[in-house]
Amino acid sequence: MDLSEKITGIKNIVGQKPTRLFIILGGFFITNALVAEFIGVKIFALEDTLGWEPFNFNLFGQEGALQFSAGVLLWPVVFIMTDIINEYYGRKGIRLLSFLAVGMIIYAFVMIFGAIQLAPADWWVTQNETKGVPNMQNAFKVVFGQGLLIIVGSVMAFLVAQMVDVLSFHRIKRATGEKWVWLRATGSTLISQLFDSFVVLYIAFKLGPQITGIIEPWSWSLLFAVGTVQYAYKFIMAVVLTPVIYLGHYLIDNYLGKEVAEEMKAQAAE
Repeated sequence: MDLSEKITGIKNIVGQKPTRLFIILGGFFITNALVAEFIGVKIFALEDTLGWEPFNFNLFGQEGALQFSAGVLLWPVVFIMTDIINEYYGRKGIRLLSFLAVGMIIYAFVMIFGAIQLAPADWWVTQNETKGVPNMQNAFKVVFGQGLLIIVGSVMAFLVAQMVDVLSFHRIKRATGEKWVWLRATGSTLISQLFDSFVVLYIAFKLGPQITGIIEPWSWSLLFAVGTVQYAYKFIMAVVLTPVIYLGHYLIDNYLGKEVAEEMKAQAAE
């Protein structure tokens, strides 16, 4: 086979619809994982964000607003991407993307750690004093340093949650067959996210700060309160997004063609 034939073969592979779909889904999947690491350090109050009156609930002794990590903004994308990749590409597909995402997260970890160690320019440190940031180096270190803790927690929680999701997804599918898409999609998600919601918070805001001293560690009551609220949000969103899952399957089946889509689902289930 000469060079031109090899190039043509590569073009044909990339031009195949299943391959192209995998690249698109994988791109969203990995980008979502990376962005979540950077924005997850922020904890926001839902009522204040929406301009509502505070609910003033009491959960595990914590009173106040509904509080979430900003990473929950990306969770609906995770839910949909994980289900679709599971459905059409099976365990091997989700495993490949999971390990690739973890590799990119670790790479980001190394680069951020290196950036924190760089000596700051004098003018840069004080340039935002009038905006309420007296020391940019400290702000950079706290925000991205806390992000490093979330990265460590996320890598561990991400792998655990993804493997649990894949396992429960295919066990439910084997038990129910091709019917009840909502059950395997929502059921596997609710099981895996129970692990993800608490493991990340524990490592990032409890164990990590105790070891590094970068930030003050959270109390157990705060950790359980935030974790429970976030899991409840994911539970509700998993139910609300069920029609979107069916829509995604419909669009992909039309894109791939019914015969190809059914064959991919059959192979993914093996």
